[in-house]
Amino acid sequence: MYKVLIVEDEEPKYVHIKNHIQQILPIVVVSHAKSVTSAVDRLEDSIPDLLVLDMSLPTFDISEEESGGRPQGFGGIEVLREMQIENWRCPTIVITGYSAFQRDGVQRVSLDELSTELMKEFPDFLKGVLHFNSSFSEWQVELEKIIASTGA
Repeated sequence: MYKVLIVEDEEPKYVHIKNHIQQILPIVVVSHAKSVTSAVDRLEDSIPDLLVLDMSLPTFDISEEESGGRPQGFGGIEVLREMQIENWRCPTIVITGYSAFQRDGVQRVSLDELSTELMKEFPDFLKGVLHFNSSFSEWQVELEKIIASTGA
């Protein structure tokens, strides 16, 4: 059974990604985390065969009791760095809805620039960085290619 962990705090985006993965991999178990903390907790428990990771994540899961903590434009990088520190290795794909990011509150970093930086910093397990847009299918085509390249 192929195990996929999707780390995504926005429910509609999570559903799109999950449904597409289930079309690509008909025998798959999908689990879900909604924050940096819950992603790390899930990875501590079990390393999936594939990790699909959003870049912008809250620190904690948002609930009636918890606001989610400080929003993090680069929360996904925290997860990637924790994976590197702990030597948790699984093919990882970053899927983000943003085409650019604010760094240090001033500098804008394009998704292409961020992708280059991330692929250089995490070459052992990061397999790709995709731009998610529910109106277009490019992300789906790229996701399929990357999943196929992992041998799934």
